[in-house]
Amino acid sequence: MIDLVGFDGDDTLWHSQGYYDHAQAEFERILANYIDLADAGLLDALLATERGNLSLFGYGAKGMTLSMIESAIELTNGRIGAADIHRIVKLGKDVLSHPVELLPGIRDAVETVARTHRIVLITKGDLFHQEYKVARCGLADLFHRIEIVSEKNPAAYARVFREFDIAPERFAMVGNSLRSDIAPVVALGGWGIYMPYHSTWAHETETDFAVNERVIEVAGAEGIPDAVATMHATSER
Repeated sequence: MIDLVGFDGDDTLWHSQGYYDHAQAEFERILANYIDLADAGLLDALLATERGNLSLFGYGAKGMTLSMIESAIELTNGRIGAADIHRIVKLGKDVLSHPVELLPGIRDAVETVARTHRIVLITKGDLFHQEYKVARCGLADLFHRIEIVSEKNPAAYARVFREFDIAPERFAMVGNSLRSDIAPVVALGGWGIYMPYHSTWAHETETDFAVNERVIEVAGAEGIPDAVATMHATSER
């Protein structure tokens, strides 16, 4: 049976990617004063810089902001002005201070699952920013534990299994990212509940994982409790 259910944070419990998308759109407007956006491949260049900086800065708005500044200097050959660099810093601060807005129906879904299962929040990114969102989401008291990790990989999930003293096949993870939330759990023998979000960072879409018999895809939060119940019944056989 399913003993423990994990929930992702960003774009599973609360909205997140939209704020990053807005920051990147504003970043394009700033750089348009210096370069031809069509020729520069701005967002591809920014993504490459962000990917290269992950091992140094980790995930989140701070790493994005530093990568934006680095990309802006490189793409403009150092011509970007101090005032525009300051505008880029402001974009990052705006992302860090955005309101925490729950996805439709997610409160009811989490509360329903929590009545029958232990639940854990597993989210990755900047520690301060994730703590800010957890504190303001209004759901923290429902979780048996809050895990803020630097990376969601098999090692991180295996540690959760050890600390809760459960086998992987008794764990189900709810999330919007196949790469981070679903694939590592299924690789260990667990279950995945995949709830796609309308916008996803390109880095999170880079996976060859395909939805299989250990994954249930749901269209929205209202489908989560039934998916957990189905997995619970299936794993009891």
